[in-house]
Amino acid sequence: MIGSFSEFVAKVHSLSEELSDSQFWTRPYPYGNSFGHLTLHIIGNLNHFIGNQIAGTGYVRDREREFADDGHATKQEMLAELDDAVNMVNATVAAQQFEDWSKPYQEPHTPDFVKTRFDMFLRCATHFHHHLGQMIYLQKELLKNR
Repeated sequence: MIGSFSEFVAKVHSLSEELSDSQFWTRPYPYGNSFGHLTLHIIGNLNHFIGNQIAGTGYVRDREREFADDGHATKQEMLAELDDAVNMVNATVAAQQFEDWSKPYQEPHTPDFVKTRFDMFLRCATHFHHHLGQMIYLQKELLKNR
C-alpha cells in the first residue's frame, strides 16, 4: 500500500512540473476544479480520514476551502503539503500491526461499506487515484496551447 501512495504523489509531481503557479490554480473548465484545488482536496482527505481518525494527528478539515481557496499558496508549497500528507499516510501504514487492519472504522462522512481501517486505507488510495486521473486531463488542457 505504501508503494501506491508513493507512486501517486510522484505522478502528481510529474504532472505539475510544467505548470506555472497560475496554471496550477486555473480552472480550465467552468464545471470543474483546478489542479491546485484537487491537490488541496487530496491533502484534506488523507489528513482527515487517516491522519486525524487513525494516526491521531488532530487535523481539522476545512473541506470548503479545498474547493474555494483563492490560490495564494505556490505550487511548490502545495506539493510539499501533499508530500507531508503522503509521508504521514505511509508512516501510519507502516505502524499498523496485523490486528490493526481489521479494527472498526467509524466516522460520520464515511460510506457504509467502509467498516475497518483497511477499508479506509483502500478507500483513500482509490480516491487519490480517481483524482489523479482528473489531474491528467487538467494538465493536458492547461498545456495544450503552448
